[in-house]
Amino acid sequence: MNALTIDFVSDVVCPWCFIGKRHLDRAIAQWQEQHPGAEVTVRWHPFFLNPDTPEAGEPYRPFLEKKFGGPQGLAEVWQRVRDAGAPAGIAFAFEKIELRANTLAAHRLIHHTQATQDAATTARLAEALFAAQFLEGRHVGDRTVLVQIAAECGMDAAAVKAYLDSDADAADVREDAEQSRRMGISGVPFFVFNEKLAASGAQPPEALLGAMRQAVEG
Repeated sequence: MNALTIDFVSDVVCPWCFIGKRHLDRAIAQWQEQHPGAEVTVRWHPFFLNPDTPEAGEPYRPFLEKKFGGPQGLAEVWQRVRDAGAPAGIAFAFEKIELRANTLAAHRLIHHTQATQDAATTARLAEALFAAQFLEGRHVGDRTVLVQIAAECGMDAAAVKAYLDSDADAADVREDAEQSRRMGISGVPFFVFNEKLAASGAQPPEALLGAMRQAVEG
């Protein structure tokens, strides 16, 4: 069985990306169960859902109420997301979120981890970032919080702090996000399988598994 590479474009403040990530995890587990020893590589790519967010963040609920036409509109959107997240084992706690985060630092951390750590650590970090945002209401735009999350994933806190306090990889992360835009990606999550087959949205595990099969066999 040929190796499988999956490019996953997402933003850690996108609830549908959290659902998509969980669905991808299940699809990969099923794929590896069906194909023991099959090599699967996930490459994480940044997307800025709200690129105009101030570095310090801004109040979360007022922004969303304005975007979705008021408290009732927001409540309906949140309920749809909760309904979609439940089968993936996600109990969204939107009420805990106080600030809309600027995600450049979080994407830099994923980029750095992907380049310097093993795949399991990168996957653990990505899951932890989504959980911090949507289950715990932590501010994932805050560098101190990001250092804590990285340490919880087994990374060296001092090294992560030094990295985040610099501007290392910021230009590369922005360019990676811009490259996705140039490819026509305007919404996330977005998946590309073996650089030839794309899928958009929080597809169910069965659909992602079918895309994997088609990418390898097609």
